[in-house]
Amino acid sequence: MKTQYSHAKREQYGRLLAALLCDQYFGARPTATLDGPAVLRFTPIRQVNLFVVQQLLNKWTAEMAQLRSPYFDFEDADVRLALTQFMNVLSRRIKISRPAFEPLLADAITDTLTGCLDPTETFARKLLGEPASYAPEKLREGLRYLDTNKSLFEEFLNGLPAGQEQDRDYLVSRFRLHQESCPEQVQPVLAMVEQFNVLLPLTEQELHETEEPAAAEAAPAAAAPKPAPAPAPAPEAPVTAPVAPATPAVTVPTAAPAAPEPLPQPAEPAVAAAAPAPAPETPVAPVQPTASAPVSVPLYEKLKAEQPAAPSLSETLRQDRAGTLADKAPKVESLREAISINQRFGFINELFNGENMEYHAAIQHLDTLPSAELAKRYITEDLSTKYQWVRKDEHINKLIKLIDRKFNG
Repeated sequence: MKTQYSHAKREQYGRLLAALLCDQYFGARPTATLDGPAVLRFTPIRQVNLFVVQQLLNKWTAEMAQLRSPYFDFEDADVRLALTQFMNVLSRRIKISRPAFEPLLADAITDTLTGCLDPTETFARKLLGEPASYAPEKLREGLRYLDTNKSLFEEFLNGLPAGQEQDRDYLVSRFRLHQESCPEQVQPVLAMVEQFNVLLPLTEQELHETEEPAAAEAAPAAAAPKPAPAPAPAPEAPVTAPVAPATPAVTVPTAAPAAPEPLPQPAEPAVAAAAPAPAPETPVAPVQPTASAPVSVPLYEKLKAEQPAAPSLSETLRQDRAGTLADKAPKVESLREAISINQRFGFINELFNGENMEYHAAIQHLDTLPSAELAKRYITEDLSTKYQWVRKDEHINKLIKLIDRKFNG
């Protein structure tokens, strides 16, 4: 039976790893930004970096399409050329901060895992997109952003009739057959999982759908011999002794709107042409990010050095049960540093309506307050009123406990 993988678990891992990577990179530099080359070498997994760049290009294209209006001729050759040049210049001026970058990185991690677990889904989302019909020449433009299983996609597109548009459903169905006929071209799931495991512990089993109770658990009940029925009494011989009731059998309980006419394909952005910086041959000692720390040290080398101390995905998801950093440490120096990744997601989703930037602004302000009394008053009066915290006692108490650790440790 084909293994079923959970999309929700992929997304959860993507968010956790993206938060960890951003914590390591931005650290004490919350206002730092990334340019194109930095994006392309942000992780040692090239496919993740390329998917981030692809998302940026898609957003630029969508924004450029919004410039169209009925008052100007956007099909004029000079206008088309100017727009193409503008796109190329813009692609060399990437400047992206953490609040904008982190969700892109999380999606790219999720999509990279999907590309290994289900190449057909990647073909449908990353190469086909939204239009209803496609020409092979147009589809090949998306290959520049594919690294995982790239030969599988290239061989399929090369086999399509040139210049002939095909229906979306037909292409997806045909690609699935192509994938099944070329299993040797599909990267093993374990190989990709091992690459992610270097950054944040992950096993293939942690990506599986939650399984039903194993059939083996019910097997003993099914195989248990049924009690033999009591022998029938002779017709004329009355039974003089009471017959014990038969032992009952044991049972086991079972458990996006259509875009305007596309602009001409711009020359490949300079950022896409850049090659990711190769990893150094010798490990780099972990560097705790500070305001004066050099940015030249590859991020993933720091994470490799810190690997033994990183929790597994299942352990991270159970972090609330084990307690946060504030529960274990006698003293909290900084709320931002003390709040665990899993706890941070809980605060953002439950207290700040999913707004990452508002959460960071509130925690940063709390860290600047001089006393526990002022910090608690800011929580119970300002934040509680602003976000209408009703029935949020559990999360509010955890935040107040962190404040007590900081000021009263």
